[in-house]
Amino acid sequence: MTMISRRFRGFYPVVVDIETAGFNAATDAMLEIAAISLKIDDHGYLRPATRWHFHVDPFEGANIEKASLEFNGIDPSNPLRGAVHEKKALESIFTGVRAEQKEQECQRCVLVGHNPGFDMGFLLAAANRIKAKRNPFHPFTTFDTATLSGLALGQTVLAKACSVAKIGFDNEQAHSALYDTEKTAELFCYIVNRWKKLGGWPLGD
Repeated sequence: MTMISRRFRGFYPVVVDIETAGFNAATDAMLEIAAISLKIDDHGYLRPATRWHFHVDPFEGANIEKASLEFNGIDPSNPLRGAVHEKKALESIFTGVRAEQKEQECQRCVLVGHNPGFDMGFLLAAANRIKAKRNPFHPFTTFDTATLSGLALGQTVLAKACSVAKIGFDNEQAHSALYDTEKTAELFCYIVNRWKKLGGWPLGD
């Protein structure tokens, strides 16, 4: 059994962030998605591994809320986005993380996110729309960095938790799926590694 499989009880953690055109996963468009897998290095510390990032075309008939676009700064009609169909984006991510999950001898991927219920809802809705046959993510188990940060750092907002952890955070880049995924991955690794340094894992060490 690999170290990461032992550490997370057979789960393979993958950090995900999704930018959308609203709050309703069933009706509102997914506009951007990023995912970062994680690995344990030779010293036993958790580190970011592979990155995937896609701008996504709204699905046919998708609702787009103006307020959401003003918040995240995304223009879905901008051809310079290089957006792809959500089928291509999800299949690329699913294929990649499934291969790494198998390599690390894990049974299922688990979504790591900051308030991950939102991202999980949009991920599952998109997977259902494209009729994905091999979604590697567990359908309801997630690792929530907002909760973990509240415990470990006394903060639940991503930028504030990063500040306490001394992880650089640029508010001008926030609400980009890739940037938020990178910062969430750094934060999750920081908390897991800090717990290890404090003697919390492996138990008995």
